[in-house]
Amino acid sequence: MLYTTEKEKMLAGMPYDAWEPELLAERMRAKSLCARFNMADPTDLDGRMAILRDLLLFKDTAHMEPNFFCDYGYNIEIGSNFYANHNLTIIDACNVTIGDNVLIAPHVMISTSTHPIDPVERQKTEYGAPVTIGNNVWIGGNVSILPGVTIGDNCVIGAGSVVNKDIPANNVAVGNPCRVIRTLS
Repeated sequence: MLYTTEKEKMLAGMPYDAWEPELLAERMRAKSLCARFNMADPTDLDGRMAILRDLLLFKDTAHMEPNFFCDYGYNIEIGSNFYANHNLTIIDACNVTIGDNVLIAPHVMISTSTHPIDPVERQKTEYGAPVTIGNNVWIGGNVSILPGVTIGDNCVIGAGSVVNKDIPANNVAVGNPCRVIRTLS
């Protein structure tokens, strides 16, 4: 398939120019909505979540604490009964799919974006790979989930982990790099 726009390239995980005007405008829209959410009255739970419903795709019940940051929003799909504690950042150049009954602790970063190793190319382009988080997953505080990772159903990711490879379903995984330390029965 021939990708003609920078957005098409981005969504396909190909190298793209993130400063192209259409993508820049879409990021500014997302950042504006994130700022509104982050500054909204903390007692107005429904009003705060309504702001995010203009940005993200939620199945139904979801709750997020401020602060929340993302690049585009439209690449983020969140399942039922989702909860994210303070300071979730999702860099969503590619799809981020989060299953049902997922709990995310404070200060978690999920990134689909990365940059070329070559310093000249790095100045002009970036690229990405999708992230998938299964159902019934608990992600501990200060976890970083890197591009292209899939975390299977029923997993627990320990606090401070850097997830740079897939974690199969039904496991507890921790560390930097994150690795399975126990299988759940």
